[in-house]
Amino acid sequence: MSQRAKSLSERFTGFNNEMIAFVEKCADENWVKICPGERWPVGVVARHIAAGHYSAYSLARMIVDGKPLPELTDEAIDRGNEQHSQKHANCTKEEVLGILREKGSAVAEYINGLDDADLDRTANLAVAGGPISAQQFIENIIILSGTEHLTNMKTATGLK
Repeated sequence: MSQRAKSLSERFTGFNNEMIAFVEKCADENWVKICPGERWPVGVVARHIAAGHYSAYSLARMIVDGKPLPELTDEAIDRGNEQHSQKHANCTKEEVLGILREKGSAVAEYINGLDDADLDRTANLAVAGGPISAQQFIENIIILSGTEHLTNMKTATGLK
């Protein structure tokens, strides 16, 4: 494991731990409050991060493996997100915590196994404006975007 991978894994693990702590302390009345950015209930946003963002590491794996990424458009992403929000409108805290723990461990383990050459590999991601490295993908799509969602959940609930 490279120092960069270790640092990235630690950042991800810190974010995942923060997500778990937030969901654990989120009262039922807060779980259904609407987040300002997403216009979804807090629980749906939490599940979106756990299931969607954490599953996105499969795309980082494709970058590392030198495989082309699927052609994603903003419209396709929005459509998939909307379908997810409708399908999981009644998700529970226990369900989301299970996904955060399971997928969070898998993502951290994957990042830990990367070396600098893996982190530097790139693939074209048109929706991101062109080439993106595996490290940039993990940082921007999984951690940074997830953090923005968490901030919206905190705003909706007033929790810190």
